[in-house]
Amino acid sequence: MERIAGRRNPLCVHFKKLGIDKAYRESCREFLCDGLKLLEDAENAGAEIVSVLTSSHLPFPLPVDTRVYMTDSGIINSISPLKNAQKVLFSCRMPRFTERDIIAGVLLDGVQDPGNVGTIVRTANAFGIKDVLLTGSCADIYNPKTIRATMGAVFRQNIRYMTFSELCLLKDKGIRFVGASLSDNSKDFRDISLRDCVIAIGSEGRGLSEQILTLCEEKVMIPICPMSDSLNAAVAAAILLWSTK
Repeated sequence: MERIAGRRNPLCVHFKKLGIDKAYRESCREFLCDGLKLLEDAENAGAEIVSVLTSSHLPFPLPVDTRVYMTDSGIINSISPLKNAQKVLFSCRMPRFTERDIIAGVLLDGVQDPGNVGTIVRTANAFGIKDVLLTGSCADIYNPKTIRATMGAVFRQNIRYMTFSELCLLKDKGIRFVGASLSDNSKDFRDISLRDCVIAIGSEGRGLSEQILTLCEEKVMIPICPMSDSLNAAVAAAILLWSTK
């Protein structure tokens, strides 16, 4: 196992750029993850792990073609874009999803907080909802903060960015969209079935865009106390996704 002793090593430079530069991630089709638990999740899910940089012994085997390097914790701390960096950094190849029929899922429209996006991905996984669709100015799913918030679900979900035109094609195929909205004509979510549909969640600041609202056959709301302004996007998504079961 090769040992890396300097921060200017090409792998260290590569990992640093993967952690902070979305355009670089997309050009390489590779993304950065941190932590032994995430590494185990990636391995169990069959993700394509490219390189691993660790300051401690790995307690489980990796595929023989995975490049594993030793270093010290100081170098890992200097490379990781996250606070409280763990003892393992690794990169994975971005998956390429094949086309298949979407029946149910969650659509995130302009949800910009990485923690919220990651939590919703994790919640969808917990409730067996495979498809997570992203549109508008959503947080990058391959931002290390988003990945950490998914708690490994990023490796088990079908996550795709889609344009409005692509979403319209889904609607033309018969996909039912239901939007979470505080508009006057929204129904109590408990009064309609949320099975076999794509639930659209907007940002906390502005909600769903007008474009996405035009896709929605129905709009639903979660009743809250009059003195409360709104729910956190991830909390609202959790309530509605649980209601699909």
